[in-house]
Amino acid sequence: MVHVLAGSLGVSAIVLASAEVFTGLKLAGAAYLIWLGVRTIRAARREPAAALAGHDPAPSVGARRAFREGVLVEALNPKTAAFFLAFVPQFVDPAAGGVALQFLVLGFVSVALNTLADLGVAFAAGRLRQGAMARPGLIRRLREASGAAMIALGLGLTLARRPAG
Repeated sequence: MVHVLAGSLGVSAIVLASAEVFTGLKLAGAAYLIWLGVRTIRAARREPAAALAGHDPAPSVGARRAFREGVLVEALNPKTAAFFLAFVPQFVDPAAGGVALQFLVLGFVSVALNTLADLGVAFAAGRLRQGAMARPGLIRRLREASGAAMIALGLGLTLARRPAG
């Protein structure tokens, strides 16, 4: 919703038009993703000792923290801004008036549909987690792979180019 609101106000267009702002946002997002990836890998490598001590090898990060980190990652992703600026305007009818409101409504519909899909994945992952808890080695490897994926995404984001147009 951060990018939907920014797009409806014209802020996303400014970000995409300014090479400096785009690069700054891109690098901040990339650094945050890389930091999350490194932190995830380090935590995964500390967990086997916790498992030996009889503690839960993969404690939940909590809903608030997971939500906050997810919002921050998306807010710092200029590609999300580019998506909304490339996709939503195709369905906006300037002749109908209220272009910003149309953008907001269409963006909200997109976010709502994506959120429903994300909730399905989250519930499935929750069920899988309970079964995987009996295998701390698997949990560690999955967390390390997740951290490596975040680092790879962060590095990939550093190479992202500003969309033409």
